[in-house]
Order: sequence, then structure tokens, then C-alpha cells
Amino acid sequence: MGTLNNAMFNRRQALALGLGATAMVGLAACSGGNASSSAASSSASSGGGGEEAKSGSSLDTAAFDKLVASGPKAEDATIAQNKWASKVKSNGKLRVGAVDTSALFCQLDEKDGRHRGFDAGLFQLLTNYILGDPTAYERTLVQSSTRESVLQNDTVDAVFATYTITDERKKVISFAGPYYEGHQGILVMSNNSDIASVDDLAGKIVGVQDGSQQSKEEFTTKYLSKSEVQTLGTDGELRRALEQGRINAYVTDCALLKSDMVENPNKYKLAAEFGDPDLLGIGLPLDSDGVAFVNDWLKKIEDEGLWTDLYKLFFGEEGATNPPAIQK
Repeated sequence: MGTLNNAMFNRRQALALGLGATAMVGLAACSGGNASSSAASSSASSGGGGEEAKSGSSLDTAAFDKLVASGPKAEDATIAQNKWASKVKSNGKLRVGAVDTSALFCQLDEKDGRHRGFDAGLFQLLTNYILGDPTAYERTLVQSSTRESVLQNDTVDAVFATYTITDERKKVISFAGPYYEGHQGILVMSNNSDIASVDDLAGKIVGVQDGSQQSKEEFTTKYLSKSEVQTLGTDGELRRALEQGRINAYVTDCALLKSDMVENPNKYKLAAEFGDPDLLGIGLPLDSDGVAFVNDWLKKIEDEGLWTDLYKLFFGEEGATNPPAIQK
């Protein structure tokens, strides 16, 4: 299996995304991981729980747009043989569950209404593959606690939201992929000198996001049994609690923490990464034949180098950039 555990921002890419020196140090140790999305569930909303969509990073948008438009397109016969893809084709749009406040994974550009980021690039490549137009998607905002429900009630066709594959989730939805590998991280304020490892969370007040992997009893028992755990609704609420001193640390996946640090240079630092690797997958309805279709598409864009090109746009040239093996 390919790994991204050593993935780093190079200086050029970090500066291009507006990343300060403190954040650069933290990101060099952070490998990415599971996603606790940061926006409320609503296709019309601009964010949830007090979140505000941002569009400030200096991404080369022309390069991004060119990349997502250059992907492969499925033959009509291939689509016709798959119920999930045929439904998307018939609707004329791919309905996607995603966030829009994550600079590295999916952020809304208010200037043109487009979403850009690693996850956004993937769902636009998939949209282009089925519909021949990378902009023919409809985004519904999700957070950790709503990702399963929007698939179960047919609000969306797929969820791209830094979504960790777990056995518990596979009981109610299916996953294509994985497409990214990472770990857990501990976010603290940049002036914090008390926390440098998961062991240092003993006796501390630790925030986790409702509905996330980190809020589950198995996780808290394994890693946070000696901590006072507070559960809040969104990434923004947890960061505000950290800034106000109501919690000492915020534990979630490095994927989300990377975006927080990009958006807030020098405010936070990554105290440590820990835990077993997390594999991010694409959420699909339970037992959907879309899993095979999406996995075939994912293999195509990996073989054509588009996955790597997209990865480099957001995470730079340095570090291992091989995707994890697709699960059958």
C-alpha cells in the first residue's frame, strides 16, 4: 500500500497557501487523516455552527480548473451498465456531500462559486467523468454527524469530506477508495508548551467533534481515558473553545488541522500526531454498485497521474505521493 505518512509542504507551496512559519513546522509532522467536516448540512447554506466560508488562499486556480477538465470521460456503455452512474447521468448532476471551508480539501471561492481543494478536485474529476462537465455538481454541506444521513435519505449521491473508512460506518454506508492516508493530530495554541504528545493530554480538557471518529467510546477509551473530553458541533466551535481557553487541546485528523493552520497562520501549532493510519474513502449508499464504478474511475485517474498532479497542487512536491491501494 502506498503511504502519505511522510507527506510535507515544501516552502514554496506553503507560502503560496498563506502558511506561516509556525504552521509550516507543524505541517511537516502532520500526515493527514480522517475528516470531521466543518459546515452544517444544507445545500443553500454558506456554513454551519458559526463557520464562515473563506476564499483567501493563493491557489493557482487556472491550473486546478485545467486539471479537473482534463480527466477521462466514461463511455456511454460503461455508464449504462451501472445503476448508480446511470442515475447521476439521468439527473444531469452529481450531488455531492462536502464542506466548503477547508483550504486544502474543499473551499468555496466566493468570486466564481467554484469549490477547490483536494477533495473538490476529486469530485469534479468524477463529475467530468460521468457528465463531461466538471462544474455539473450540486454541493450539500455536511458535518461529521450528517455524512451518513445524507446518503441514507438520498440527499446526495456521494460524500467527499475527508471521510475515514471504519467498520462501524460500513454497516450503514459503503465506501469507494481509499484515496488518502493519514493520522490523528493534536491542535494547541501556538504558545502552548505543555502538550507535546498524546500522553500529555492526561489531566487536560480535550475537545472533539460530535459524530467524528474521535468522539467514539473506542477512541476516547484508547487515547483520552485520562482526559476530560468535551464534545462540540463543528471545527469552528472547537477552535473558538481552544482560543478562549475552555479546552486545552483539540483532537481530530491531521487533514482538517492542516486546513485550520493554513487559514490561521501562526495562531495554532500541531503538538503531535499519533494513532494508526486512517484511510479516507468516498461515501456511497449502502451496497451501491457505484462502489465498483467509482473505484474503476479512481484507478484511471491514478494511472494517468491526475491524482498525483492534484495532490501536488495542495501538498507540494516533497514527500511520498503514492495513493493508498484501492480496497475491493
